[in-house]
Amino acid sequence: MPLSYSPKEKFLARLDAQQDLTGDDSKVAITLPRMSFEITGYSYDATRKLNKNQKITKVTTNADTTKMNNQYMPVPYNVNFQLNVFTANSDDGLQIIEQILPYFQPDYTVTMIEDRTMDTKRDIPFILNSVDYSDDYSGSLTSLRRIIYTLSFTAKVYLYGPISTGAVIKKVSADLYTNTSDQSPSRSERVTVTPNPTSADKDDSYTYTTTLDFFDDGKNYDEETGNDV
Repeated sequence: MPLSYSPKEKFLARLDAQQDLTGDDSKVAITLPRMSFEITGYSYDATRKLNKNQKITKVTTNADTTKMNNQYMPVPYNVNFQLNVFTANSDDGLQIIEQILPYFQPDYTVTMIEDRTMDTKRDIPFILNSVDYSDDYSGSLTSLRRIIYTLSFTAKVYLYGPISTGAVIKKVSADLYTNTSDQSPSRSERVTVTPNPTSADKDDSYTYTTTLDFFDDGKNYDEETGNDV
């Protein structure tokens, strides 16, 4: 059955322009049944709010480099949309509706891939809010009959921001000082931590290697460059 994105009013205008079933114009009339859908609004859903400072991370590796992709947690929104079913007789309309309504009690959950780059999947509920019905004749009884079912839905989706990319950190060093009150503090120790093995990814099993370096004279350390002299 044809399904297209279009407001209901455009379909009605097209049907109004093609009412005579006995004339030559019926050869180019819209063939029913048909379905159309349209988004009717967006609204922020505070009940599903996530920590806006938390990030989603994903390591990507190609032939040359390994990078870390970062993305802030998504923003929850409710997307309202309508599904319009146009038929020329009651039997077609009921056969279509009875294949839709049993799945909604009152929601139907779909597992969606929200972002292929970050490999994020989420169960998105689609809630059936209401079902409206209208049966109209335009003009005489020989005119085109219009039976319209309007189904209103709400999809509880998440909207994501941009993805930032950086290098994967596999070495961390921290310097310890014996005296930080002076203008020339004396460095006494450096702690370096690296993963073992160094080729391990985020989801691999690995341990940490900690290296301790001790310094007797803080003057052998360049404060501006962070290197030994």
